[in-house]
Amino acid sequence: MNSKAPGPAEGADRTPHGGDPSRLRWAALAILVLAVLLVGIDVTVLGLAAPFLSEDLRPSSTQLLWIGDVYSFVIAGLLVSMGSLGDRVGRKKLLLTGSVAFGALSVLTAYAHSSEAMILWRALMGVAGATLMPSTLALIRNIFPDPRERSLAVGIWGAMTAAGTAVGPVVGGFLLEHYWWGSVFLINLPVMAVLVLVGVKLLPESKNPAPGPWDLPSVGLSMVGIIALVYAVKEAAAYGFRWDVAVTGAAGLVALWAFVRRQLRLPAPLLDMRLFTNRGFTGAVLADLLTILGMSGLVFFLSQFLQMVQDRTPLQAGLAELPAAVGSVVAGLLAGWFARRTSVRGAVSGGLTAVGLALGACLWLQATSSYLLLGGVLLVVGVGAGLAFTVTADVLLSSVPKEQAGAASAVSETAYELGAALGIALLGSVVTGVYRSFDTPSRVPEGAAEHARQSLGEAVRTAHGLPDGAGHALLDVARDTFTEGLRYGAGVGAAVLLAAAALAWRLLRDQRLGEAPAEEDAPRAVTPPGRRPGGGGRPHR
Repeated sequence: MNSKAPGPAEGADRTPHGGDPSRLRWAALAILVLAVLLVGIDVTVLGLAAPFLSEDLRPSSTQLLWIGDVYSFVIAGLLVSMGSLGDRVGRKKLLLTGSVAFGALSVLTAYAHSSEAMILWRALMGVAGATLMPSTLALIRNIFPDPRERSLAVGIWGAMTAAGTAVGPVVGGFLLEHYWWGSVFLINLPVMAVLVLVGVKLLPESKNPAPGPWDLPSVGLSMVGIIALVYAVKEAAAYGFRWDVAVTGAAGLVALWAFVRRQLRLPAPLLDMRLFTNRGFTGAVLADLLTILGMSGLVFFLSQFLQMVQDRTPLQAGLAELPAAVGSVVAGLLAGWFARRTSVRGAVSGGLTAVGLALGACLWLQATSSYLLLGGVLLVVGVGAGLAFTVTADVLLSSVPKEQAGAASAVSETAYELGAALGIALLGSVVTGVYRSFDTPSRVPEGAAEHARQSLGEAVRTAHGLPDGAGHALLDVARDTFTEGLRYGAGVGAAVLLAAAALAWRLLRDQRLGEAPAEEDAPRAVTPPGRRPGGGGRPHR
């Protein structure tokens, strides 16, 4: 498609204040990436703050896992619905409304007084967070009709997500060394303020001109189905199969089956199931889901390893995680160029293979390992993941008409969040299962050892209350066993990543960036405020 910006009558990339459309497109992108920067920060600072949460709120190991993954559960259950809602009410409107709610809930989370309150606020943050990511990708799809410009824009979008993972640990580590753990959530507020105040004036509005009604039964079925299924997997992985877990999982599957059947019958479905007949679209979705699933075990437990096993301060732990973010930023910016000069499936499969091999290297990780091993692993993980995620996001956006961009973005983000939730549940259960099996040192009372087996944070607290010899013995065996669990989790994650690489190689065969459906040629990407959309529009995404 021609890269020349459409004229005013077409309204493809204008902003409320006119001006050079090309420059204003990139200015709008700068505002959009603030939202993904915020999400990246929020995810990483939670892991960094986990040891401090454990000391203050005293969550059980189950509650700690819920604090970590309830956000992903809720956001995964609502992303499709929110992506579809943005197509109907306007993506800019939904993005800014969700941003305000996200900021308010960040304050409530910062001042949570109990584990139960923390879980509640994190769940509600998931509701607000479900409005952010699909809206940003959908707006990018509409603001950048030219495939090469869009590839660069998606690369910047992905790079800023990685930048959030870099900024989060460093800023969070600094705050945790000087203030209480709640301060790490308050860093959301200045980012939110800039996004909302500037975005109101600069971001163009876009929506599907003929979307049909927002089907509430479909909203309920998708949310119930995904949350029930993920909950059942989590509980089964952690505690084994029970009749109530089986019933919950079956209810989730039935709800998802009913959701799919309903979408196939509706004239204006919440999610057009025909998207999955596109092999590139399906391959990109599956690759994203399996990739984040395989990485989640290492990512979630890494901060605990750095702080409670290797005795780093929060700031040192944040700096230690920088190679992953730096590698991801660089790879994200170069991903489109690389995929066009090699192949899409080569870029995605190569990136995933690199991540899998890096995770496999963690099989040699010890509690006393030097940073050389871990830093190298993190750098390769960042490069491989940045390359793969950026290219799959571009494939997803290129595979559908722009009017369906909201739905496709939501599917992409659902795969990401669902993979994160399942990864924390499954691989987290592997780590905690190994950890709880450690033998009691002879000098440690069995009661104290039972407390220590609840979590590594509990082991640290218990050891401080024992005589020096017994405390050191307990802490040594707890740290060694936690590291062993981390090795097992990384090994399983490596197998998942290598399987994802093979699947991507098969499903992304002959896929090229910028190959969009014929509907691409109708350039109604952005409808400026006050202008009615032209006729003949298609569903967004």
